[in-house]
Amino acid sequence: MRVLGLALALSLALAACAQAEPRPPLAGEPLRALVDGGPIEGRSAGGVAAFRGVPYAAAPVGDLRWRPPQPVAAWTAPRDASLFGADCLQHPLPTFVDPGSGQPRSEDCLYLNVWAPEQAKGRPVMVWIHGGGFTIGSGAMAVSDGAALARQGVVVVTLNYRLGRFGFFAHPALARPGEPTGNYAIMDQIAALQWVKRNIAAFGGDPTNVTVFGESAGGGSVLALMGSPAARGLFHKAIVESGGGRDVLASLEAPSADAPAGYAAGMAFAEKAGLKAPDAAALRALPAEKVLGDLAFFNNRNRDDYTGPMIDGRVVTGNPSAIFARGEQAPVPLIIGFNSAELAGAKAVTGGWAKQAAAKFGPAEAGLRKIYDPEGGGDGLAANFLSDLIFVEPARFLARAHARAGHPVFLYQFDYVAEAKRATTSGAGHATEIAHVFDTVGQVDSKASGQDRAMSAVVSRYWTAFAAQGDPNGAGRPSWPAYQSKADTLLNFAAAGAAPLAGRSAARLDYIEASWSKP
Repeated sequence: MRVLGLALALSLALAACAQAEPRPPLAGEPLRALVDGGPIEGRSAGGVAAFRGVPYAAAPVGDLRWRPPQPVAAWTAPRDASLFGADCLQHPLPTFVDPGSGQPRSEDCLYLNVWAPEQAKGRPVMVWIHGGGFTIGSGAMAVSDGAALARQGVVVVTLNYRLGRFGFFAHPALARPGEPTGNYAIMDQIAALQWVKRNIAAFGGDPTNVTVFGESAGGGSVLALMGSPAARGLFHKAIVESGGGRDVLASLEAPSADAPAGYAAGMAFAEKAGLKAPDAAALRALPAEKVLGDLAFFNNRNRDDYTGPMIDGRVVTGNPSAIFARGEQAPVPLIIGFNSAELAGAKAVTGGWAKQAAAKFGPAEAGLRKIYDPEGGGDGLAANFLSDLIFVEPARFLARAHARAGHPVFLYQFDYVAEAKRATTSGAGHATEIAHVFDTVGQVDSKASGQDRAMSAVVSRYWTAFAAQGDPNGAGRPSWPAYQSKADTLLNFAAAGAAPLAGRSAARLDYIEASWSKP
């Protein structure tokens, strides 16, 4: 059951925001670096060197649409790196948890951004993969600006990757011997990591100390990268924020419970586009607007013409939970966790929770109700079930599997609610940890209090310490114990501060895990 997309769609509908304006060019002293393709010119100010809109692959247009990312074309004059590149094509979501990047949108969108301490050398590198259900999002959002983390001594990279049908599309006419097909978005992420390996030393980063981190679909991407042979060795630590992990993916030739086979979806789309028996050229000649079509954040599931990520056998070789269960994931230190109320307030979502429960648990639904709704309560209990099903239990399952394989893993719960919202909000909703991870709370929230900013400083320092040494602990912060199944301990970030917490909702999660394990 591919449940992640549904939860994201429903939870992100909770916060209404206006569309952002494009961010102005960088100010500061010109600063050059030499990368694949040629010289680039960014800006240096306030102790941070920043470079925006750096191409990491050729524009995936024309004959390069639905091809693995290709090398950039070389240039000679210094390329202006003071402005972000275009976002990938998408239908903007006015209720997104962040107001968006404000950038123009284009099929030519494979750009990344770098923030580094001035005169850095050999610093840890953190590569961010944005969320958005694989249909929206950007590496240029203000909430994920890397300047504050760079001031803590790390080099930060954010990136765009192809979205929607541009990022996930398979058709027999596009298949080429020896070339992977279908998961172009994941291939883009791998190409960006390869770019980092070749180029990050030019910004003072250490290519042998790279942490890949992401939230929501970005966290799911990190899980895919941990299981991908094509990404092995490109990163050395991983952080998964609200990334799910129990998704059951379709493959190129076989459907899943709620998605057609990759090839079948591609052929269905081609037929709807008026192409009965197309060749590759005819598919690539379709106008970008037709490829984008009506595919958007809220309607990308249970379609006959789109699958999202799929098992292709080369880039994505299996479902994350199965790969972790077999111990075949990348053997790297891992932080993984979830927010305490991922679907807080999502009444429009959780009203159908009984139907979701019946679809997954069948005869066990009565037992599920006994655990979650013993008094016949309301929507809040339903939200707890969906949050546990989609985010919490998968995080615990993956943490257990990673620890069982002998790898360091640190589990967390983010339960911090901004001071201004505590009177009306119970628990931390989906994606609310991102500004704390990047220490951008003061930039994106004009009402941020001193306590909000203090939590932001604490969370971001755990993350940067982990990037530096594979362990988030350090002087001046509460101890974060490595996860052990018997202790079942995580670090809880709450209004009272950060503190270890044992056995969070163990009975509920045990029930879900046992039900997942049934045929």
